[in-house]
Amino acid sequence: MRNNKAVLPGFGLSLGYTILYLSIIVFIPLSAVFIKSLGIGWEGLLGILQDTRILKALQLSFTTALIAALINVVLGFLLAWCLVRYTFPAKRIIDALIDLPFALPTAVAGIALTSLYASTGWVGQYLEPLGIKIAYTSVGITLALIFIGIPFVVRTVQPVLSDLETELEEASSALGATRWQTFRYVIFPIILPPLITGFALAFARGVGEYGSVIFIAGNQPYKTEIAPLMIISRLEEYDYAGATTIAVIMLVLSFVILLLINILQSWATHRTGRNV
Repeated sequence: MRNNKAVLPGFGLSLGYTILYLSIIVFIPLSAVFIKSLGIGWEGLLGILQDTRILKALQLSFTTALIAALINVVLGFLLAWCLVRYTFPAKRIIDALIDLPFALPTAVAGIALTSLYASTGWVGQYLEPLGIKIAYTSVGITLALIFIGIPFVVRTVQPVLSDLETELEEASSALGATRWQTFRYVIFPIILPPLITGFALAFARGVGEYGSVIFIAGNQPYKTEIAPLMIISRLEEYDYAGATTIAVIMLVLSFVILLLINILQSWATHRTGRNV
């Protein structure tokens, strides 16, 4: 009987440390949120679920995060492709700028975007006379989420493209495949798992984003009010049970969506035989 042992020992210690770390950083705080939300009772929970203002805020947060993540998948792939496959002036500068949303305070990003796209902003003053309004609309919220989410897609896809052998594309071309067929049957199956991973990261970041969105949203009830703002409002009213209940609803919805994304990613990974 074959004995499969790890090359490096210490599985038990590593597993114990991992569980302890996750318990302190993730499980215990999340459990506290769930326990705190129980104080509102079933009637309070039903009241929140029937509150049109809260439902509109949840719908806006998840919809804009989903749209922004889908757009980032396309733009992030194109950016990663250009950075990996082509050499052009200022390439290193552009590569470094992609990580800027990671380092830039989100409030600063929100103020900058608002100053650009408001009716008196550098860009908004030309768009608004054309009937195109960005600031204080869902479009502005989506734009802010695209800004803070695109590095997740680029940095997830870029290493996979770097490791992708160009010989595969040359062999496909030599066998008579068109460029579209080469992309569809050779490149796309390989980059699909990292694209799904980048999408999940961008979506998760967008759902809970507050700083970069709060300024450009305008916070109009039933129109541009996001779910994180509803949580902050409840906290300012000392309604901690209500705030944690809204947070739990967001957590459950996010978990279900991310679980479905992970299942899709697992299917794509097994299909291509590559791990991300």
